[in-house]
Amino acid sequence: MSHATLYSFRRCPYAMRARMALRYSAVEVEIVEVSLKAKPAEMLALSSKGTVPVLQVDGRVIDESLDIMRWALAQQDPDNWRLFGDLEGQALTAALIEENDQVFKLHLNRYKYPERHPEYPQEHYRREGEDFLRRLEALLATRPFLAADHQSLADVALMPFVRQFAHVDREWFAQAPYPRLQDWLQRFLESELFMAIMAK
Repeated sequence: MSHATLYSFRRCPYAMRARMALRYSAVEVEIVEVSLKAKPAEMLALSSKGTVPVLQVDGRVIDESLDIMRWALAQQDPDNWRLFGDLEGQALTAALIEENDQVFKLHLNRYKYPERHPEYPQEHYRREGEDFLRRLEALLATRPFLAADHQSLADVALMPFVRQFAHVDREWFAQAPYPRLQDWLQRFLESELFMAIMAK
C-alpha cells in the first residue's frame, strides 16, 4: 500500500483541488497543514519552490497541483473525471484549466488584493475576471457541468478559484448575472467531497 503525505494549506485553491482528487480517488494520505509563514524544513527539502501542495508518495515528489490530481486519478477514477473516450471534453478541459491558471488567476489576485495593484480600481480587475465567468456561464447553459454531463477534472480544478472570486464580494456575486455558475458553485460547496476536504 502506498504511503502518501500531502503538504497542504486549507484555504489554498491549488491545495483544495489536489485534496479533492486524492479523496475522490480514495488515496490514503496523511495531510500536513502548513503555515505559509513558517514552512516546514521537510517540505522545503522535498520541493525548493516552497509552495503547496506537495505530495510525497513511494519516494516520489509531486509539487504541482494538476500533476497531483492526474496521479490520483491514475490510481482510481470511478466516475471518469478524465473523460476517457471523449476527446472533445478532454480538449475543453485542458483549455479551461490553462485559461484559469494563466489568465483568470492573475485577475483574481488583483481583484482580491487591489491595494497591491493601485494602477486601477478593484472593479476594473473584477470586470477582467468576468470574461472567464461569462465563458463558464455559457458552458453551463448546455449541461450541468463544464466539460461533460457529469462532474469531471475541469469542474474540480476550477471550482476553488471561482469560489475565491465569489467570496471577495459575496453580495456582488449573489446578484451577478451568472445564475448557472452560482448554482454550480453552490452544489460544490454543499457536496460531501468539498465539505470533507475543508474539515478542520
